[in-house]
Amino acid sequence: MAESAHNPLEQQDSFFIIGRTSNGRQFRPSDWAERLCGVMACFKPEGFGGGRDSHLQFSPYVRPVVLDGVKSVVVNGKLRDLEPMAYHFVISFAKDNDLQMVDACILPDKT
Repeated sequence: MAESAHNPLEQQDSFFIIGRTSNGRQFRPSDWAERLCGVMACFKPEGFGGGRDSHLQFSPYVRPVVLDGVKSVVVNGKLRDLEPMAYHFVISFAKDNDLQMVDACILPDKT
């Protein structure tokens, strides 16, 4: 997967954290994406996912995905506005673990 022309760290847009290090090695443990998203699950827009099982739902701002067979995380840039420290935590996690980050284009759900 090619890196984008501009740095996702310097913009409000969404980006992917790919489960591969900069040298192409698969990141371990294998459930890293779910763990990271679990930590970030409390950061949700007001009124999102209420109810009895709301604590079991991932945040719409930090979600696990699979890209080309590689576990990854999509981070919505709106997290920066909601909670800047959480946004920087996610970026620091990626940088500290030498994970690839690329820009994402989030398309609206079909209605």
